[in-house]
Amino acid sequence: MIPLDCFHCGEPADGDPPITLELDGETRHFCCLGCQSVCQTIRAEGLDGFYQHRTAPAVTPRILSQTELAQLREFDHPLVQQSFVASVKAGREAQLLIEGITCAACIWLLENHLGQRPGVQSFTVNHTTQRARLVWSPDQASLSDLLIAINELGYRARPYQADEAEQALRAEKRSALIRLCVAGIATMQSMMLAFPLYFELINNLSPEFVQFFRWFSLLVATPVVFYSARPFFRNALRDIRSRHLTMDVPVATAIGLAYSASAWVTVVGGEEVYFESVCMFTFLLSLGRYIEMQARYRAGLTGNALAGVQPSVATREADGQSELVATHDLTTGDIIRLKPGETLPVDGVIVSGHSTLNEAALTGEYLPETRQPGDAVHAGSVNGENPLTVRVEKTGANTRLSGILRILDRVQSEKPAIARMADRVAGVFVSRILIISPLVWIGWWLAGSDRAFDITLSVLVVTCPCALSLATPTAITSATVKLRKLGFLPTRGHTLESLNNIDTVVFDKTGTLTQGELSLVHSETMAALDRDILNGVAAGLEQASEHPIAKVFHRFRPYPVTDIRNHVGGGLTGQWQRQTVAIGHREFVQDHTSAPLPEVGSHQGIEIWLASDTQVLGRFVLDDQPRDDARAAIASLQRRGIRTLLLSGDRSGHVDHIAQLLGIDEAQGQATPEDKLARLEQLRADGHNIMMVGDGLNDLPSMAGAGVAVAMGNAADLTQLRADAVLLNGQLSQLEQAIDTSRKTRRVIRQNMAWALGYNLCALPLAAAGLIPPWLAAIGMSLSSLVVVMNALRLGRQDDSGNTETTLVGVNPAA
Repeated sequence: MIPLDCFHCGEPADGDPPITLELDGETRHFCCLGCQSVCQTIRAEGLDGFYQHRTAPAVTPRILSQTELAQLREFDHPLVQQSFVASVKAGREAQLLIEGITCAACIWLLENHLGQRPGVQSFTVNHTTQRARLVWSPDQASLSDLLIAINELGYRARPYQADEAEQALRAEKRSALIRLCVAGIATMQSMMLAFPLYFELINNLSPEFVQFFRWFSLLVATPVVFYSARPFFRNALRDIRSRHLTMDVPVATAIGLAYSASAWVTVVGGEEVYFESVCMFTFLLSLGRYIEMQARYRAGLTGNALAGVQPSVATREADGQSELVATHDLTTGDIIRLKPGETLPVDGVIVSGHSTLNEAALTGEYLPETRQPGDAVHAGSVNGENPLTVRVEKTGANTRLSGILRILDRVQSEKPAIARMADRVAGVFVSRILIISPLVWIGWWLAGSDRAFDITLSVLVVTCPCALSLATPTAITSATVKLRKLGFLPTRGHTLESLNNIDTVVFDKTGTLTQGELSLVHSETMAALDRDILNGVAAGLEQASEHPIAKVFHRFRPYPVTDIRNHVGGGLTGQWQRQTVAIGHREFVQDHTSAPLPEVGSHQGIEIWLASDTQVLGRFVLDDQPRDDARAAIASLQRRGIRTLLLSGDRSGHVDHIAQLLGIDEAQGQATPEDKLARLEQLRADGHNIMMVGDGLNDLPSMAGAGVAVAMGNAADLTQLRADAVLLNGQLSQLEQAIDTSRKTRRVIRQNMAWALGYNLCALPLAAAGLIPPWLAAIGMSLSSLVVVMNALRLGRQDDSGNTETTLVGVNPAA
């Protein structure tokens, strides 16, 4: 009796009595009632297209126990939902992690099955991260019902936790690295054996010794094909089933045919083997894939960065007692205590206490803001000098900081995938080769030639799209290495390609165009004081404070000042030479001296006054100065025809001043994260290709909405991890270098594509005519790949003038 496989999951269907179902006039067998039930559900909902499009067996569904059902019901509790569910206009939104997804058909089935459930507004799954976004109406369906519906299909759904996702990415990266190492070691070993034989560097070898070399090469190449190259074969099988030929199809075809032919010759006997080509091809392609995975791995490491912004515990006060509780246990109306230096875990209102809060996580501005009872405060803010008591208003996924991160995820999911030209060309090319090769074999076989197989093998090997497959990834790899040396680190596969079309660069201000810290730009002495004495007295007062303004004076030698008092939001007072001195903003100092403060003209920056109780001693002007290379970088971009904009959450007057100082085309101040995103969306709607450069968490939504998002090297970890590139050294001049390198990379890719296609089109008729033996075909294939690799490596080499060379002898640069 022929063993039967389950129609749904592919496992043996050997039940007695058999479990069957009549579908389209055919009897389908199932391994269990669960698979039969799922199949009936899929058919009843009109989703049987799943079985035509899937490229891997489905997961065997499992009947949920009462305990598991009870655990899923717990997700309906509001306290449990706080960490991953947020309120939106359509109802409620949850971030989920789906287990058991094997191919794109699984996502199609899940999205369509959940989409038909009552109350579901939208359900989307990201294949790369296996994260899902669910929006539903809680008055029509409970969250647990929807999670149970997912589990009934054989998949597992649970709340998305960043740390778990990080562990999955780390495991995937480790597996890819092992595959790469296996292919690399095998490449060295097989080439060491094959090249001396090809070029007759070793003479007088007996046939037995040559055969030993072949068997050893077969032993070396086998783990490369069945382990290192497994992802290529898996993806190629998926593409063939979906009738969409991508680069993985020619790659898998080349590896599989070259290995099979070589193994056949080794066992049966013949002229040539191609094990070294198999290993080299697999290694170089795996290297390109590994670099892409590195970018995805870096983009997914949000667990630790997010934990640094949102603390996991808080001090709750109740009935005069304090207790340390988990943040997700906090509810609206709770009273929490925030000590100096602690990060606020919730949105709320200050009940008691005066202090300054650093709200850079929300506004991007480094200067703390004074907060007092009745003021609203937000999660991610860092408390300054004094303790605060805060009444909780919003927690978990409902805080403003979580909203920024949610906007980021939504915008990123809307990014269109950049079509790869090499995949399209290879798809057409391989389909033609797969038609031509059998025709060549039939023609020579009908002609009575005993070389029909060798000639057909030469056609397949000499036209193997190795060079075509390597044309893009090797150029991008070489360019990426060069940019990393310059201090510009691309973290996405599309970054270099997207930089080609940039016509607009949008900058944040603080920490991006400016240094991100205050400095002394002007000081004025009064009352006949020496400048050193003025600076010394100011330093003596400010030595008791860690405020960013105080740090400006820490570089001066402090004079002895006693009885220093810190007046939150105003300034400091103390005793110097038996008189009271005060430093701070104009109104504060005026209240502590009997002398009138002189009127001064308009100025940019922060004005700080120093006075005794009887006379005005001096005035300081502090400001955040532009970076040294900012003006030159802006001018360089504008010479290339690129428009520059400045969007900042800072006050409009200072933003306009910086824009005029640096020669920026357009500026907008007092812009919230939502304002920035709306401005970028308007620019995109007008047909502009945008690069966004920023450094704060508040820049994340707008950075995600840009074609290329660049984070400064001193930006928050989360900002860097979410960006398309990181400016490691903070030198804005590297932006133009990155754009130039991107354009050169595109030129080199075109050269590589022209060479690869030209070589294949020229070699094909020669091989079909029987003029190229298989061993020469293998050498030609390797040399073709070597030319492409060497051409790409020139992107990382600079001439004496510092310019990267871009022309290869024999290749038309304009191709």
